[in-house]
Amino acid sequence: MWDIFRCDKPLIGVIHLLPLPGSPRYGLSLKEICDRALSDAEAYSSGGMDGIILENYGDAPFYPKRVGPETVASMVYIATRIREEIDLPLGINVLRNDALAALSISYVVGGKFVRVNVLSGAVITDQGIIESEAYNVLRFRKYIGADNIRIFADVQVKHAMQLRERSPELEAYELLNRSLADALIVTGESTGMEADINKIRKIKEKIPQSKVLAGSGVNKNNLSKYLTICDGIIVGTSLKKNEITENPVDLKKVKEFVKAKI
Repeated sequence: MWDIFRCDKPLIGVIHLLPLPGSPRYGLSLKEICDRALSDAEAYSSGGMDGIILENYGDAPFYPKRVGPETVASMVYIATRIREEIDLPLGINVLRNDALAALSISYVVGGKFVRVNVLSGAVITDQGIIESEAYNVLRFRKYIGADNIRIFADVQVKHAMQLRERSPELEAYELLNRSLADALIVTGESTGMEADINKIRKIKEKIPQSKVLAGSGVNKNNLSKYLTICDGIIVGTSLKKNEITENPVDLKKVKEFVKAKI
């Protein structure tokens, strides 16, 4: 499954899209939004990252389930431009939990993986209650012939509280064996907060064959700690200018981060 990357422990950079057409804070032209995303992708590529993931971060407040066609169209346009110019495995995350849109976009543009925030159970979020749709997601992936697109699923997803209390190990087991996720993501409680390494350790001890990525709070100073146990890293905020999530990617920070892996 990890053959979509060119290494054993990939470093995946997040492209936080500026507000897209139709979202409350939309203001720049689609071309300007795309140019910024492409610039971020180029910085990740030039800096030595192993993959990138595109998400509609600027569209808050998010739809809890399905996004509009304008969001899908915008992300297809941007992802296509990135795929034409950047030779890195591309992932798609459609917030807050539109896995069908993410799979569709990935299928069309040649993406390699999608992130699904809630693939098992139900959680309380600022968008209300979000329920998993693994039954739809996996059938849709099969229906469109996209089994080659991997599903990365969050364990106890950030910015949310579980409706049914489960240990991280139990949720990880159910994600892999009942919801058929291909890999797992563990984060802190919100964007930029450190992922709980003890939670990751428990999952790896209980399910040693699982692929687990740390999905937030990783920086050049703690990278080696996470890589002793994780199978990969998803990182964004610490590689932005002034470490502000909405800011452009800082090429110097990317190079320093990648160097810390060696």
